[in-house]
Amino acid sequence: MATKEEVNVTRSQNKARLAILEIAHMMSVPMSLIAVINMKVPDTIWQGGSNTPLSASQILSRICPHSGGGAENLQRILRLLTSYDIFTEHLSSTGERKYFLTDVGKTLVADYEGLSSAHYVLQHHQDALMRAWPLVEEAVEDPTVEPFVKVNGESAIAHYMKQPDIMDLIYKALSGISVPFMREMLELYDGFQGVKTLVDVGGNSGVCLRMIMEKYPNILKGINYDLPDMVALAPQFPGITHVGGDAFKYVPSGDAIFIKWVFLGLTDEECKQVLENCHKAIPVDGKLIVCEPVAPELTDESQRTRALLGGDIFVMTIYKGKHRTEQQFKNLAISAGFSHSSAFYLDSYFAILEFQK
Repeated sequence: MATKEEVNVTRSQNKARLAILEIAHMMSVPMSLIAVINMKVPDTIWQGGSNTPLSASQILSRICPHSGGGAENLQRILRLLTSYDIFTEHLSSTGERKYFLTDVGKTLVADYEGLSSAHYVLQHHQDALMRAWPLVEEAVEDPTVEPFVKVNGESAIAHYMKQPDIMDLIYKALSGISVPFMREMLELYDGFQGVKTLVDVGGNSGVCLRMIMEKYPNILKGINYDLPDMVALAPQFPGITHVGGDAFKYVPSGDAIFIKWVFLGLTDEECKQVLENCHKAIPVDGKLIVCEPVAPELTDESQRTRALLGGDIFVMTIYKGKHRTEQQFKNLAISAGFSHSSAFYLDSYFAILEFQK
């Protein structure tokens, strides 16, 4: 008979093997999630807000009304995603399984502004990106060229600029993540008070700048600054001027400069270049407001840490940038001429870093 210590060792080893098996099968999760998004399963269950529990057969009859389809295979996908808190499963006494959306699953359905996280999931798994993932180890062996460039022959930005359909997806993906964050930020952060001219560097469509100006009528002029090809497709908003340019060379002047989700794609030297141009563009009493994923100093098993560090590997695969800690951001800002800084941590993926001369 095994001793108590031997039993405990065996249980620990079995638990470890289960953990490895889960990680080995992890690809099943995003691929299944993409499948239900493409089949519009979340929208079918949501039905304008009813969130009605449906069986796989009922879902299939709505998404594929003219073909039989495989209800059993759909149910297998739904069960997996239920284990990851996308769906809730109700098992009846007769063995029928029905599914409805959790709070996580609801993020895949368009909200009152037509935004959802579904496009972000799809954008993260385009063919060009999927081709780069097998080369992750080469980012270690040869960090001078990112895996995306090795497999696609050009940078991610250059690649996407040639594909209007992908650019449209990127717009939707960024809006679907950015707008909810902006709602949270505008609810909790009041650093735009007193600003009259605000420059949004890397502002993409200008939707975030529009949200800030709607909340703060003291901002009389907004400048949405991004690459010419990006602002060329941007819609017109009252009080906002779209300006195409290169932040490595020049940043328009303003009382404050707002940068969100830009530095993670840049090297330290590139960050310093942009920060130096921002420093030149603001007055003595001006400030730079940076919104970025901020990596934790300590590594733990929390959902936030996993999301941030997983995002960091995604960045490593596509760009030459990285997710930085608060101290790393401060060091870069000081090297660019800034002297004062403060940080505001939100419940979401991002943090706000404020730098002053």
